[in-house]
Amino acid sequence: MKITVVGTGYVGLVSGTCLAEVGNDVLCLDVDPEKIRILEEGGIPIHEPGLLEMVRRNVAAGRLHFTTEVERAVRHGTIQFIAVGTPPDEDGSADLQYVVAAARNIGRLMTDYKVVVDKSTVPVGTGAKVKAAIADELKKRAVDTPFSVVSNPEFLKEGAAVEDFMRPDRIVVGAEDEQAIHLMRALYAPFQRNHERLIVTDVKSAELTKYAANAMLATRISFMNELANLAEVLGADIEMVRQGIGSDPRIGYHFLYPGCGYGGSCFPKDVKALIKTAQDDAGITLKVLTAVEEANDAQKHVLTGKLKARLGDLKGQHFALWGLSFKPNTDDMREAPSRELIADLFAAGATVTAYDPVAMHETQRIYGAEPRLQYADSPMAALEGADALVIVTEWKEFRSPDFEAIKGALKQPLIFDGRNLYDPKFVRGLGIEYFAIGR
Repeated sequence: MKITVVGTGYVGLVSGTCLAEVGNDVLCLDVDPEKIRILEEGGIPIHEPGLLEMVRRNVAAGRLHFTTEVERAVRHGTIQFIAVGTPPDEDGSADLQYVVAAARNIGRLMTDYKVVVDKSTVPVGTGAKVKAAIADELKKRAVDTPFSVVSNPEFLKEGAAVEDFMRPDRIVVGAEDEQAIHLMRALYAPFQRNHERLIVTDVKSAELTKYAANAMLATRISFMNELANLAEVLGADIEMVRQGIGSDPRIGYHFLYPGCGYGGSCFPKDVKALIKTAQDDAGITLKVLTAVEEANDAQKHVLTGKLKARLGDLKGQHFALWGLSFKPNTDDMREAPSRELIADLFAAGATVTAYDPVAMHETQRIYGAEPRLQYADSPMAALEGADALVIVTEWKEFRSPDFEAIKGALKQPLIFDGRNLYDPKFVRGLGIEYFAIGR
């Protein structure tokens, strides 16, 4: 099948590449010439395990192409995926200007039947806006070319996006006409050979499904964080509680790990947007989600509170920071808890030396030549001259460190662990003061 993907961010590039991997002829469009230059030179503009090799393989096979030419992109694909950004507006609602602009370009230039697929995470009702934008452009041209609008939300985890696309739990398709559903079934057939994973809904239900999924996961995280804070005060161990409740099949173990808050490009943005949609479009206050957001905002400052409780005034103190990205296996710093912690430490007059396996380049782009933030080329190098070690991201390489070496490198043996990586009894037995979340 001939497919166009508009946008080469996480969603667009992963989707386009995986669709090419199973034999489709895919053209990826981006209006950012720098992104297209990187892709055409054999690189990728994001960090995602396994993606670079797959991109190169499919480019070499002639199935994956890149362009900045809108007309070429519209002409190419019968199926046109819109996978552009929907950044939060100042009021928390999703900014749809890029989605609508992409739809208008399709309407302005299409000459034959198109299935226009919303892959971006968009509020309920966006499908209708996309349909209206395309229809308006066709009307201006005085043509009546047929088209369908489909909602096909992505459920990709950053750091495991390629695997998630190639072996999906479910494929949600919101559509209202049989031709579009037929084409979407054909498109996704290679990804569900051992059993049917495709769920067909109406467009609005598909749009809401995406927000509901992310909001549910964010709720579990904030709930566990609040329980962890309670457990700490009561003298209980949240890890034992997690095992106790996770063993209930109605609850399960997924997303029950407490820590220093969730971040990234999805959960914070989608929770905000769902709250805003409910308020503006339905006049409903989502009380649970409002609390989820408040709890998460507070959780990002829990490590600062622990540092101040143990060390008092942080002015002039220097901290080693392990982990910068909002989670492992990505360089994404959007809404990362590390950013709140760094801001708190700077405000208190402290300095930081940070180490992250892949996110330091992105961090330098954000902070520029900030003298209070230095970077180390290894976890151990970050510890030199530090008053304490603070762990913010659960990268695998942090899981089994040389604790004696840590003890020797720090000014005093203090670890503040925002991701509960270690057994408190074991670490404390080595003569290290260990502060975790709810343990």
